[in-house]
Amino acid sequence: MQITAKLVSELRSRTGSGIMDCKKALVETDGDLDAAIQLLREKGLRASELKSGRTVSEGLVVSYIHPGNRVGSMVEINCETDFVARTENFQQLAKNIAMQVAASKPKYVDKEDIPEDVLNSEKAILKTEVLKEGKPDHIAEKIVEGRLSKFFYSQACLLEQPYIRDTDKTIRQLIQEAIAQLGENIIVKRFALFVLGQEGSS
Repeated sequence: MQITAKLVSELRSRTGSGIMDCKKALVETDGDLDAAIQLLREKGLRASELKSGRTVSEGLVVSYIHPGNRVGSMVEINCETDFVARTENFQQLAKNIAMQVAASKPKYVDKEDIPEDVLNSEKAILKTEVLKEGKPDHIAEKIVEGRLSKFFYSQACLLEQPYIRDTDKTIRQLIQEAIAQLGENIIVKRFALFVLGQEGSS
């Protein structure tokens, strides 16, 4: 199949990857756009894993105020160098994540941030539900973990949430794509959410 400039442009707009990476992915997948997207995401994941141990001491604090001025957020997102922090792509990523926080109202950055008592309470509730459904005790734990991932983590944890502008990817995958594109480790360090009239909403 001929790899047209239009196809490359569409893949680039959907993944944020460079032109040459998009061309290579389309060649490898014989012009299959969906397969090329998946291939680029897998490469992004591998790239992010290789960079995940690097120190991040630069970055930005970005705010977002939702129209109507009743909901707002602040996010600290870190990278390795001031050069990358000043790029348009990094700044846009930070703005998108701040918007995500305001729209989806996560409680934690990642699963590791959930207090043990909160997690144990959620597990106990889910296990009670599973056992009431008549599921055997020996498979209840696996079902609980599956439901935690699908229903709890995906709502409570920012990195596990579906990205509001493309629900086929999570915020974690969005960051992994940025890591592959910008060539530096990137993390969301913290965020605060402000909802008018609600104390302690951060």
